[in-house]
Amino acid sequence: MTRQTRAALRREGAHNQLASGGATAIVAGALMLTVVPSFVRGPIATSLAQALRPAGWLLVAVGALLLGLHIVLRRAGVASRTADAKTISTRATGRSTPSDEAGRQEPTFSTKSTQMPASMSAESTSRREVAWSPAVLAAIEWRRFEALCEAFYAQAGLATRSQSHGVDGGVDIWLQSRHMDAPRIVQCKHWLNRPIGVKEMREFRGVMASHQLASGTYVTSSTFTADATAFAKANGIQLQDGAALLKLIGQRTPEQQAALLAVAYEGEYWRPTCASCGTKMVERPSKKEDGRAFWGCANYPRCRGKTIAKAGEVVS
Repeated sequence: MTRQTRAALRREGAHNQLASGGATAIVAGALMLTVVPSFVRGPIATSLAQALRPAGWLLVAVGALLLGLHIVLRRAGVASRTADAKTISTRATGRSTPSDEAGRQEPTFSTKSTQMPASMSAESTSRREVAWSPAVLAAIEWRRFEALCEAFYAQAGLATRSQSHGVDGGVDIWLQSRHMDAPRIVQCKHWLNRPIGVKEMREFRGVMASHQLASGTYVTSSTFTADATAFAKANGIQLQDGAALLKLIGQRTPEQQAALLAVAYEGEYWRPTCASCGTKMVERPSKKEDGRAFWGCANYPRCRGKTIAKAGEVVS
């Protein structure tokens, strides 16, 4: 589970404690105001009941205040998430309407990958694919993959919002449409050399819980293990692997496919983006005996984003 997910779950626990504390205070105050005077008799008991009355009203007031604070915070959290989705800027590529896509199953996409394609150079840009194939997904870096997924949803008429870098709380894309009762979160994982496992599914389920969502979408350029698939099916997570994504793209019009290809190949599509600051990384010589070069943030040491080995493995 990510640090952001744990923080969100702690906030949720704090909100629940407010509600529990408020209810307890109200019950205790009510007992002091009603039960004690009703069942305790005698001069001393009467004096005790009168002495307890201010404390009882104080407990009731404190309990009501805590419950009110709980309601305000809960509504503020829901409103914030809804506003985030409703103020999304639609960045559709190609032409499509919601009715055109209403009956089509969309891919399930949502933590930024640290895996990269094999070593590439500027010379590789002259060998761009002219049609969609697994080679396209293998050639692009993680940020282009996220942009591709967002453009794919935008073509279907969905409002989308994404974050290009920095802490995203386990959500790469927010989706919203008039047909949805609640926003939908998408996680994109650009992996090539290994499948997505159940560990990643559990982390995403924690993100869904922190946003009080019963379902979410997870997309990868790779595949999913059997355990990950079973966990996703049991926990409301839609899955889309690279092969299925390519199949869905193949169902789009030629114009839409070309638009998505342009998104994938935009700029230095082969050069990885620093997940911390959003700048393109630069190739640096290795300081180890193996002599293997790696990608490092151009803003180092001001930015200490993770470096990426040219072969695709995290080296720091």
